[in-house]
Amino acid sequence: MNAVHDLAETQLHPDIAAKEAPGASSATRTVAKVSAGPAPRSAGPGRRRALVIAAVALISGAAAVGYYWKFVAPYESTDDAFVEADVTPIAPQVAGRVLSVAVSDNQDVKQGAVLFQIDPSDYQTRLDQARAELAASRSKAEEAVARISVDRAKVEQEKANVAAADAEARRAESDFRRYRDAGALAVSASQVDLADTQARSTSAEVAVAVNRQRATEAQLGLDEADIQTARAEVLRSEAAVRQAELDLSYTRVVAPVAGFVTHRGVHPGDYVQTGQPQLALVPRKVWVVANFKETQLDHMRPGQPVTITVDAYPNLRLNGHVDSVQAGAGARFSLFPPENASGNYVKVVQRVPVKIALDDVQAAEVLGPGMSVVPEVRVR
Repeated sequence: MNAVHDLAETQLHPDIAAKEAPGASSATRTVAKVSAGPAPRSAGPGRRRALVIAAVALISGAAAVGYYWKFVAPYESTDDAFVEADVTPIAPQVAGRVLSVAVSDNQDVKQGAVLFQIDPSDYQTRLDQARAELAASRSKAEEAVARISVDRAKVEQEKANVAAADAEARRAESDFRRYRDAGALAVSASQVDLADTQARSTSAEVAVAVNRQRATEAQLGLDEADIQTARAEVLRSEAAVRQAELDLSYTRVVAPVAGFVTHRGVHPGDYVQTGQPQLALVPRKVWVVANFKETQLDHMRPGQPVTITVDAYPNLRLNGHVDSVQAGAGARFSLFPPENASGNYVKVVQRVPVKIALDDVQAAEVLGPGMSVVPEVRVR
């Protein structure tokens, strides 16, 4: 039993057994050496450093890939983007001398506010003249209506005269026939001639009365034409009055929309011409036009969220969304579009304007047309 126990201790702890049993048999020492095997070699510092570097590189690469897929790949951005707005140039609709200017540069004005005043004296005179012409044309129209009433009465009178003349002619014709048929024993030849003369005279009077009736009827037609002409003149005069009133109202140049006064070039005493811009109004509503490369539009759709930074205000972050993508590259709508069908062709990545609407309306009031911005669109 002791031998078996010693053998087991030797197999488990050969080095201890060898040290503790110097007098052991050679067979026992041999078994201990075989069981112990070669001594392990410790790892060097170079190999440990390489493992650390590889681990750090692996972690950094994984972090970079994760950062790219989370913070870079889902977004498209460009610095070729600017603020746009419906800038309204203000030009007078009538010419004249400027009496006063009611606004200053960069002033916020409401819709309908007076911007500047043109001297209204000439236009007030034209309005008075137009009103006088309107009154005269209305008087002529009333005169034409009254005249046609008189001429209608004359027509009726001439009809009565024709009837009377016709009756007299019939009577005279009857007398002549009776005298003629009575013979020489009943009436004298002079009486027959007198009756014949009266019959001819009354017949002529009938013709004269008929001609007078026709003349009065013709005059009645002329009167109706005069009424139409007079009424047309009234309408023309009324239009002239309205135009004069408009011209007078145009001497007060008002703001068609609310906005900020910019590019003011009008001063009291200036003589302004019709259609010549004197200032501009920039409304509060603005948007962004971003010129993305055509290779960035694959996943871009209307409604996608956008984060906007403004060069003028680095700490300002605005939120918006893609409103629409222009149907065509910006170069195609330039003043001189490129002619790609002639000469040597070099392919250039085109820019496509994308309209971005702003969700932060109040924050966007600090923006103005032409300001540079950087939009970042989340496309995934």
